[in-house]
Amino acid sequence: MSLPTVSVIGLGLAAVAVILVVVIRAEAKLNRSTWTLGLLGFVGLPGLVLLLGFSHQMEQAGTTKFCLSCHEMQPYGVSLRIDESDHLPAAHFQNKRIPRDRACYSCHTTYTMFGGVNDKVRGARHVWKHFFAGRDGDAPLHLYDPFLNRECLHCHAGARSYEESFGHEDMLRDLADESVSCLDCHDTTHAIDTIEDHELWKPEVEE
Repeated sequence: MSLPTVSVIGLGLAAVAVILVVVIRAEAKLNRSTWTLGLLGFVGLPGLVLLLGFSHQMEQAGTTKFCLSCHEMQPYGVSLRIDESDHLPAAHFQNKRIPRDRACYSCHTTYTMFGGVNDKVRGARHVWKHFFAGRDGDAPLHLYDPFLNRECLHCHAGARSYEESFGHEDMLRDLADESVSCLDCHDTTHAIDTIEDHELWKPEVEE
């Protein structure tokens, strides 16, 4: 178990222990120390457990493992293994242009459950659709809003390989202000519909 998990469990056990002490002491004598322990056991420690647990889960929500834990997203995880250089997510993932353990979050930061208010709203919408709204099995997943160049420029802006490459030099301003979309040219993304037609990369050592 990770250190945050152990810490949350430890604090939870401490809260239970303090509550038991309060209950036992309350039967004998109710005084200031009993009230203090009661406040600590019933409010302080449980509140700290909730805070640490929430913080830990929000950190985990940014991992590739978390994103792919939903069955709807598993084909997108497979697409990261497509063994063709023109498939953008696969090329970025396989060449470590993004952290493999945070691949989804790195490129889709506007669709997360943490960060800005809009991100949280979108993230809550994911949860609602997954658990409560249901989804037609034949209806493909899609982005709620167009994919922004901003997500690409988080990493590529200022990079010589980007700014001096053929085709980019004359449109840097248009790309920066979203007048032209990166996907107008780089339109081969996850290829979910044709994923069975592609060879997959099989690394010798899995991370």
